[in-house]
Amino acid sequence: MAKLKIGVIVGSTRIGRFAEFPAKWIAEVAGQRDDVEVEIIDLLDYPMHFFGEERSTTAETETAERWKKKLRSLDAYIFTVAEYNHAPTAVLKNAIDLGEFIQKPVGFVGYGGVGGARAVEHLRLIFVEMGAASVKTGVHISFPEYLTVVKAEKKLGDYAHLNEAAGAQLDQLVWWGNALKAARGA
Repeated sequence: MAKLKIGVIVGSTRIGRFAEFPAKWIAEVAGQRDDVEVEIIDLLDYPMHFFGEERSTTAETETAERWKKKLRSLDAYIFTVAEYNHAPTAVLKNAIDLGEFIQKPVGFVGYGGVGGARAVEHLRLIFVEMGAASVKTGVHISFPEYLTVVKAEKKLGDYAHLNEAAGAQLDQLVWWGNALKAARGA
């Protein structure tokens, strides 16, 4: 069976963002599996207009099309999710609105207040509307864990419960990814 192609999407473009830490970590965890190919996709590389803006430029429109093409080449997605004001970042929500995720599974690595859980809950509802399947297990990086990583005292991989959650999420993502890929091909 062909390897499942998973895109790890860096969901924040903020200066000094934490998002690169969980993106690299979950990509490393996934990369240890022999049933997946992993690619980190950074929203900084896709500067798009906001959904519905009439004054978007040709370059922004071309970037949005390049974004959709990248998404179509993947079988499943993991999003790093920063929580700001109990919600995901505007740039991530916009990228989702401009993307295509129909009949593909999504997983989340959240951080921020209560491990990004409120932002992830928002995204689960949004992805239902996008026609995607959210896997059950999320990975939630709490504020104390966040601080130890930012201060370079620990790495995310030093936390057994995060590794356990990542493994469970990846198992579910692979199962759903293969099932939905077969169904799309039928």
